[in-house]
Amino acid sequence: MIEVNNLKKIFFDKKRGEVKAVNGINLHCRKGEIFGLLGPNGAGKTTTLRILATMLKPTVGEVSVNGYDVIKEAHQVRASIGFLSGETGLYDRFTPKETILFFGRINNLPDEEIRMRMDEIFEILDMKSFQEVRVDKLSTGMKQKLSIARALIHNPPILIFDEPTVGLDVITARVVLNYIKEFKNRGKCIIFSTHQMQEAERLCDRIAIIHKGEILAKGSLEELQQRFQEKELEEIFFKLIRVETGVRP
Repeated sequence: MIEVNNLKKIFFDKKRGEVKAVNGINLHCRKGEIFGLLGPNGAGKTTTLRILATMLKPTVGEVSVNGYDVIKEAHQVRASIGFLSGETGLYDRFTPKETILFFGRINNLPDEEIRMRMDEIFEILDMKSFQEVRVDKLSTGMKQKLSIARALIHNPPILIFDEPTVGLDVITARVVLNYIKEFKNRGKCIIFSTHQMQEAERLCDRIAIIHKGEILAKGSLEELQQRFQEKELEEIFFKLIRVETGVRP
């Protein structure tokens, strides 16, 4: 459902000149699968996901989402995805119910269908207790749940999560990860970025380790363990970084 071939994204900085944020990556993600992009801050994870979500245009490469080209068929791509970024972009004066109604209408859903979907999503995410509370009164965890609900309201087949647990306490982060696992069980194609080794180990069917815009290795956890003869994903990650940089982390 997601196909990325030779993706490159180059920015130009006045001081640094040409910056290769993404440098020739290849990946694919199937229905009912969680694919993780694992890497440190600045590795190119967010840039890759923003290209998938049509927020950025690739410099080079072919990217299709649900069979649609991210440049030529951006509208169809956006209709096929739910995107959760680190920037919630929630309107403080709205309640969760008003927020979801607004975004449902943006996606051209009838109000009756929006309310049916809203009831289901709020039940799944345990949001009914604060559905009438203004956004500016919500906790960080509640806002994250609302952001997930917003991404789900049009029932997209593909979900893109960019660091979904950043800023959350341990309990709330665990709840969010459990929801992501449930979405996979419902047949969604899910791709998400993280720098947390345990998240990748726990959730992902396949993992791509990305550093400085390049994928250093990818595969299931078992495949990576066998290939690098390491049990812990953290050790695999640092082994790859040592080879790449020549410096022991």
